[in-house]
Amino acid sequence: MRTTAQTVVRNLGILAHVDAGKTTLTERILYATGTTHKRGEVHDGTTVTDFDPQERDRGITIFAAAVSCAWNGHRINLIDTPGHVDFADEVERSLRVLDGAVAVFDAVAGVEPQSESVWRQADRHGVPRIAFVNKLDRAGADLDAAVESIRRRLHPAPLVVQLPIGTENGFTGVVDLLGMRSLVWSDGDGVAEEGPVPEELREEAWRRRRLLEEAVAELHPAALEEFCMQSPVGKSRMRSPVGESRMQSSADAFRTQSPADEFRMQSSVSTPTLVSALRDLTRTGDGVVVLCGSAYRNRGIEPLLDAVVAYLPSPLDVPAVRGMHDGAEQRRAADPEAPFAALAFKVNATATGRLTYVRVYSGAIEKGDTVWDPGTGRAERVARILRVMADRHERLDRAVAGDIVALVGLRSARAGSTLCAPDVPLVLEPSTAADPVVSVAVEARRSTDTGRLAQALARLAEEDPSLVVRTDAETGQTVLSGMGELHLEVAVEKIRRDGGPDVGVGRPRVAYRETVERGVSGLVFRHVKQDGGAGQFAHVVLDVEPWDVGGAGTQGFEFRSAVVGGRVPQEYVRAVEAGCRDALAEGPLGGHPVTGLRVTLTDGATHVKDSSDTAFRTAGRLGLREALRACEMVLLEPVAEVTVTVPEDAVGGVLGDLAARRGRVSGSTARGGAAVVTATVPLAELFGYATRLRSRTQGRGTFTARPTGYAPAPTGTPTR
Repeated sequence: MRTTAQTVVRNLGILAHVDAGKTTLTERILYATGTTHKRGEVHDGTTVTDFDPQERDRGITIFAAAVSCAWNGHRINLIDTPGHVDFADEVERSLRVLDGAVAVFDAVAGVEPQSESVWRQADRHGVPRIAFVNKLDRAGADLDAAVESIRRRLHPAPLVVQLPIGTENGFTGVVDLLGMRSLVWSDGDGVAEEGPVPEELREEAWRRRRLLEEAVAELHPAALEEFCMQSPVGKSRMRSPVGESRMQSSADAFRTQSPADEFRMQSSVSTPTLVSALRDLTRTGDGVVVLCGSAYRNRGIEPLLDAVVAYLPSPLDVPAVRGMHDGAEQRRAADPEAPFAALAFKVNATATGRLTYVRVYSGAIEKGDTVWDPGTGRAERVARILRVMADRHERLDRAVAGDIVALVGLRSARAGSTLCAPDVPLVLEPSTAADPVVSVAVEARRSTDTGRLAQALARLAEEDPSLVVRTDAETGQTVLSGMGELHLEVAVEKIRRDGGPDVGVGRPRVAYRETVERGVSGLVFRHVKQDGGAGQFAHVVLDVEPWDVGGAGTQGFEFRSAVVGGRVPQEYVRAVEAGCRDALAEGPLGGHPVTGLRVTLTDGATHVKDSSDTAFRTAGRLGLREALRACEMVLLEPVAEVTVTVPEDAVGGVLGDLAARRGRVSGSTARGGAAVVTATVPLAELFGYATRLRSRTQGRGTFTARPTGYAPAPTGTPTR
């Protein structure tokens, strides 16, 4: 019973660049599985997963939304993730708890900037993927070009298992290269009509089937063995002129055979072997199965669901989750009989209560159970268990390993918190929140609302760990930091819409850094303090120099000791390093964090009575501060890679505007009647760029920005 129950579960996410069709695809999946009885549309604001008012107003996914549906006896827990770079942290937290994903690509644009970003995120988490090339009904759609962009930019082996029937507006269905059958959809309810491969596509279908068999055989031993046994000279014949001629003659002869006979005679790898190999290659990441369709027209959804069930792993197919207890690593298999362990990945905090979304990795939980949060050291009682359908919920009495559910009643759990059995504690590794890059000063317009604003900001930070709220020690301002201008705009608007106070917002500020351009050597610093009793004494000699990690332009910090003869004991060396790290918090140019340097402790001296860890930590901190003042320092500003898509007649104005924003254009290509310009632009210059771009292009221009690091800022750059 345990194995049967869990092998029919699939936990997957929908990943893509903004506007690739993720939410529409999710809506069609819910409709195809009978979960909904009316197809929701993004442009009408009627989708299930984009239920937040801001999502419906803006027409984009902002918050990861979980839904659940059933297909052919399998339970599919699905998370629709945002595609905008400002909300990449939502994707990161979702990928941490998923077993698989469907990556959606636009058939016209292919791999886009955020497609690449979310693919790399999935790589880091080891999440198996299948690809769905969407929007084949658009003008300029090209499956082969999209697949080539996947191969070139993402570097997996794309394994195409379908051939489109018709092009652009004439796209009506697909040829299934595994079953060698056609699936055609009418404009009605989206039910596919199965039939033989159209005569005009038979030769092309068999050619692509052969290419699929070869590609799989090159990657999978069992498929290679069968390929060689069934066609021992197949490759040599196919790649020689004589072989091609023989294949053509054979194909002509086979047209007189029945479809079943033709299938057996031309296929070198049986369909069961091919399906098994595709499943293995998907789960190891050595290949990615590629399907195609048009989510908007409800074409290609059922084969995609079949592929999800066939190729993506169940909770039992993924490695046992790893956790720590008392400094030792432990593994928990997806077993309902094992001790309970779950990871919280999302929190919805409202004025009326909290929903904590969790992935159950082992054990089971029932309504009324008590769970332990090792992070806070608190035990909490689960009041209710809910199966989530975006903003609607279904009550459950029990959840077991492999389930994704929402819990009601937990007061202290945050995104990334581990929940476990009180008598068998375990700490699971949480997802890592990205460092915020843009800040705004926020304040209540009425002084009497200051307390309400503080509560609203605390609720925001509780729901979204990538939002950071702090009070500036120098100005006393409340500063809200996030991943981009849109991220902060959405957060402030959420305060207003949730009944919070009227909020005033100052110009966003970016996170500058300082680095060493030319260092110093032999700087001597002596820390002596005597105020009665035992004093403090520490003598250090420091070298400071610029440092790139691996010479790749990656900023960082390295500390090393070159002290000989034991003049500074090892425990004091560690204290000096800790003091130096303390000094990196504020640089001499503007009080910004310091990065990109190497500090070497070359000499020092101690006192028999007065030297201590505290004294040497203080000497390290004050000594490095003095050394930085003597160095030649450079201010660094964050930069972003910007991809701007505009009509060709607007390129000149856009290039001029990018130059005015200190942008460095790195490329420009034509794509389907539009120009795609890539440039590196300081993040501080991108504030308000969306409005400016729309103005220059009559609303036809779009852009995406992805933070890529730091670059030297011009002299005189204001940083406050």
